Amino acid sequence: MNRIVQYKEHDSVMVAVDCIIFGFDGKEIKALLVKRGFEPELGKWSLMGGFVNYKESVDAAANRILDQLTGLSSVYMEQLYCFGDVDRDPGGRVVSVAYFALIKIDDYSQELMKEHNAKWVSLNKIPVLVFDHKQMIKVAKSRLQQKVSRQPIGFALLPDKFTLQQLQALYEAIYETVFDKRNFTKKILSLGVLEKLNEKDKETSKKGSYYYVFIRERYSKLENENFTFI
Repeated sequence: MNRIVQYKEHDSVMVAVDCIIFGFDGKEIKALLVKRGFEPELGKWSLMGGFVNYKESVDAAANRILDQLTGLSSVYMEQLYCFGDVDRDPGGRVVSVAYFALIKIDDYSQELMKEHNAKWVSLNKIPVLVFDHKQMIKVAKSRLQQKVSRQPIGFALLPDKFTLQQLQALYEAIYETVFDKRNFTKKILSLGVLEKLNEKDKETSKKGSYYYVFIRERYSKLENENFTFI
């Protein structure tokens, strides 16, 4: 009882979660933005977010919001950073726990895009966003670049089967640079985590490029070794 009284002596702070959702369209990394449907900042571009319910964990709130926006539940998502500047939200004293998620763009339905007034936007063309949401995207981009070199999270942005050209294009988009094709192919195949399929992509050329799939079990054997994907 005394403890409850002590807590009441302190200021109350609202806790929110914001989701930075990245996708890859084959050429660029894009972020999923929505038009804000309420005040403050009604009608402005924003990340998808919401408040943590009283009997809900922060992780559960992030999963709920991600499901509401995308209809997807089995996606890569991790807690990113806590944004808590005093004046970050003109609506009140709000601390936001940011998460970043990776989804396949083609998995996101057009119906949900329309329902939430959402849009995929290139990271190089992010418009003015509410509050500190642009800073959240900047931090998430840096985290993605750090992790993708040593962990297979980048495959969450690709179709289940992909060509080596598509894989290289993904890494080039993430790091905003160009890799030597021969060196990239040699490096990625030397890890032994890909399996070549007896099937070709005939859409990009007459000869076609073989499809590959990522084998997670093979990666598990490398986790404790000092290696990088690129």
